[in-house]
Amino acid sequence: MNRISTLLGALALLVAGAVSRASAQQAEAPTRAAGVREAAAHASGRRIVVSVADRRLWWMNGRDTLFAAPIAVGTGDTLRYRGRAWRFETPRGVRRVIRKEANPVWTPPDWHYVELARDSGWSMVRLDPGPGVMLADSTRLVVRGDRVGRVLRDGTFDPVPPDEEVIFGLTLYVPPIGTANRRIAGELGPYKLELGDGYMLHGTPHQDSIGQAATHGCIRLSDEAITHLYRHVPLGTPVYIY
Repeated sequence: MNRISTLLGALALLVAGAVSRASAQQAEAPTRAAGVREAAAHASGRRIVVSVADRRLWWMNGRDTLFAAPIAVGTGDTLRYRGRAWRFETPRGVRRVIRKEANPVWTPPDWHYVELARDSGWSMVRLDPGPGVMLADSTRLVVRGDRVGRVLRDGTFDPVPPDEEVIFGLTLYVPPIGTANRRIAGELGPYKLELGDGYMLHGTPHQDSIGQAATHGCIRLSDEAITHLYRHVPLGTPVYIY
């Protein structure tokens, strides 16, 4: 009986330890966010402070708020496709403004095409340089230089306009990175401030999304707000996101 009691006691300790570790892991994310918030509150000098929960941004110097604006943040959704997964979350932590750009052009990541094909009920094919793909009308879809287009029956090259998705029938074709068809002007608004790892502060043509959980992880601002930040925030400025 003593041996059984000892075993049961050890098992209870193991279970308690597992529960304790699970509770600690669940509390870890808000603790990190709270730590970033506290660090932002006690920091000196110029900095950007972002509250994901409040969907708001502040441009500060010491205790003074120089500028404030509503923002759009990540949806928190997860997109899965053929063993890959993308989590559309605005990352918490401390980053810095590493680059600024006017009139930025967006290079859509793979998830853009996965999401578009899913929402539209299309199949998706990656288009690579080479012989191309034969279409149902007996023309061939190819990459020539930095353009995607069809080679018609008479040999003429008919490029797809760079501001249009490459769609034929019920298939969405993914252009190679570096082609004009893989660049979208205007999607990031008039300015962007890069924070690294593909995240940035930027404008948007979707002004009604401001104040919502609507992005794929970036922080969107109105064109007026991002213009103000572009003009006043220097490179190297810390960005506290909680």
